[in-house]
Amino acid sequence: MENQVKYALKVQAIRPKGQTPKLYVYFPIPLAAAIGLKPGEEVQWELLDRGELHLVRKQVPATQAHLRARND
Repeated sequence: MENQVKYALKVQAIRPKGQTPKLYVYFPIPLAAAIGLKPGEEVQWELLDRGELHLVRKQVPATQAHLRARND
């Protein structure tokens, strides 16, 4: 991929009382908007190796063309 966009983020921990801590990562809104990712959509992690994960969408919606208004 030529024009690779990268988003740095930190893994966050939620520590509920009496429960095992859970780790979370957030999905940046600009990245979600670029691929049409919606809240509640099912995804899964694919572990490639210790340094690389892929996020895989269960169902990829059809792309929708966006028309831009021309300022003539």
